[in-house]
Amino acid sequence: MRFVHLLLSLYIWVFIAAALLSWFPASSSGGVATVRRALMTVTEPVLRPLRQILPRPQFGGVGIDFSVLVAIIALEIINAAI
Repeated sequence: MRFVHLLLSLYIWVFIAAALLSWFPASSSGGVATVRRALMTVTEPVLRPLRQILPRPQFGGVGIDFSVLVAIIALEIINAAI
């Protein structure tokens, strides 16, 4: 059971890292771009359905994506329930 908690905690940190890297521009090649693509490959299967369900509220003409926050909260709830 401890292993499952560890995996869920690691997955939460992957979401946080992906969210932080999305704030910074990256070229199409290089180390940062490779890490970003790897993180997107791991997180997109969870985030894509959430993005289809959740509305994107507009703040100052910019759409805010709350799917990462919802995914992290859901994973924390699952982690606490196990």
